[in-house]
Amino acid sequence: MSDPYLNSETPENFTPKTDTFDYTRREEMIPMRDGVKLKTIILVPKEAHDAPIILTRTPYNAAGRTLRFNSKHLSMVVPQMNDTTVAAGYIIVYQDVRGKYGSEGGYMMNKPLTGPLNKTGTDHSTDTYDTIEWLVKNIPESNGRVGAMGGSYEGYTTLMCTINPHPALKAVVPFAAMVDGWMGDDWFHMGAFRQEGTLPYTYAQEATRKNEQKWWSSCYDTYEEYLRAGNAANMVASRGMEDLGFWKKIKEHTAYDSFWQTQAVDKILAEHPIKVPMLIVGGLFDQEDIYGSPALWKALSPKDPEGEKIHFVLGPWNHGQSRREARSLGPMQYEGDTGAWFRRNIMQPFLDHYLLDGSDPDTPRVLAYSTGANIWHRYTDWPPKQNKAMTEIHSLYTQPEGKLGFKAPIAKDAYDEYISDPAKPVPYRQRPTIPSGADGSTWGEWLVDDQRHTATRTDVLVWSTEPLKEPLRVAGQPVAKLFASTSGSDSDWVVKIIDVYPDEVPSNPKLGCFQMMLSADVLRGRFREDYAVAKPIESDKVLEYRIPLPHVSHTFQPGHRVMVQVQSSWFPLYDRNPQTFVPNIMFAPPESYVKATQRVWRTSEYPTAIELPVLKID
Repeated sequence: MSDPYLNSETPENFTPKTDTFDYTRREEMIPMRDGVKLKTIILVPKEAHDAPIILTRTPYNAAGRTLRFNSKHLSMVVPQMNDTTVAAGYIIVYQDVRGKYGSEGGYMMNKPLTGPLNKTGTDHSTDTYDTIEWLVKNIPESNGRVGAMGGSYEGYTTLMCTINPHPALKAVVPFAAMVDGWMGDDWFHMGAFRQEGTLPYTYAQEATRKNEQKWWSSCYDTYEEYLRAGNAANMVASRGMEDLGFWKKIKEHTAYDSFWQTQAVDKILAEHPIKVPMLIVGGLFDQEDIYGSPALWKALSPKDPEGEKIHFVLGPWNHGQSRREARSLGPMQYEGDTGAWFRRNIMQPFLDHYLLDGSDPDTPRVLAYSTGANIWHRYTDWPPKQNKAMTEIHSLYTQPEGKLGFKAPIAKDAYDEYISDPAKPVPYRQRPTIPSGADGSTWGEWLVDDQRHTATRTDVLVWSTEPLKEPLRVAGQPVAKLFASTSGSDSDWVVKIIDVYPDEVPSNPKLGCFQMMLSADVLRGRFREDYAVAKPIESDKVLEYRIPLPHVSHTFQPGHRVMVQVQSSWFPLYDRNPQTFVPNIMFAPPESYVKATQRVWRTSEYPTAIELPVLKID
């Protein structure tokens, strides 16, 4: 009897018919200086001649990133971030970073520059240099000029390539880049551990080269699952993550020590000359990397006072919207597709100027979208400082009976208090809180969530203004100046600024009384004096906590109210503070979790307030 598998219907060799495609696809293994080869996907438009190259270096699978849809049209194949560069005829290149997917070598999370934390002799800067050297010599259709762009982790690799850059690198666009993982991007926020984001991400990124192991869940509501785990270390143990390299690092570096400080990209770039023009792109509602883009601007803009090389765009976006369609976010409806408008009218002229000798695009030094008014504004600085648009700091004080106003308190002994119970932490979203990648997840909207679900809790303090009679326009970074005491020896302080809609909104009735969060963050109290050194809090002593909040560009409309909420947990996104000082909260034992009486003071001596950057228009 004959073997049925001998007569295969599959040809020994098959060549796809691609003559109607508007691009050609090349896959290369580009050698680095140490011999390691990196998988690189090169997409060349069929009619390309003297075309610039746009490079994105990714840990997220270059082959997959260049196959958004299986199409004969290049515009459908690449991510939407590349829509205008494709239309302009650019060559598109994606590359797997070391140790991920098709690239050789070992992987290291946010691989530091060569030095004490990285003794391999190679880093993202050297790998990009070697890649560009190869590209300009081996792509005959190119004009020898390269731009780099990417978002999130790809934004991090984009920034790193500007350190000792290749001469052919002429412009970079970092979108929502990872800049400082401890101060306010992915891993921590001022000491509070972002467990629900960090642990699943680390599991996927480091367990396997190709992210083949996926984080699993045993409960639909992550609030319940993390509460049962008790602490971050227990959750790690339940997933067998103890040997993952990045977990070992973060558990050993819970303070802002030299490990984090020497990796902060804003600090690194501030020590290097600006050689490559940069268009920094940030989102007002970035749920993952809200800290980085404004921090970059603050660090680099003084090195370029005329605005010749450093530009800053702050849009009404979550983590990915600047790279995709952006017509709305949660309750906010914008004037058209703000993401496409930015890429077409700001980003592409910027790139064309440096990569194609395009005309001067008059790229604004600062471009910021004012939510609430739905309009773009051009500024010469951020926060605005020019004569016709000057930001002034106005203190908005907590007052009796839940009131909020611009008059300083005069009381001698006044406070508002609540009981913070770690057994019943305040959820960061309306429950159930589901994983960010789950079906039905609206993870990208949580920074503009309706806060009524917390406003009625007894462990959340609430103050609000009277309905505004005139527009209140804010632009810059608010700072919470919190005078508080706790009966515990450690505490977290979460402060939220909220736009409260009128009782009735004729154009959208569902928004009646909506409490839209505008700016919010958390400070782990043990780092009140020094981010680098954890210290117990003296129980029942009034202390000042200065909490910088994410930047705002917003207009509170007449009839709206400004609200402030204060609480001591934001769970399960951030791990619970046990409210008893322990050396490492990630390993806090069950008996250390105790209730604490939290008091926020409002006296002439202790005037709790929000320092609000109010924009005055001449």
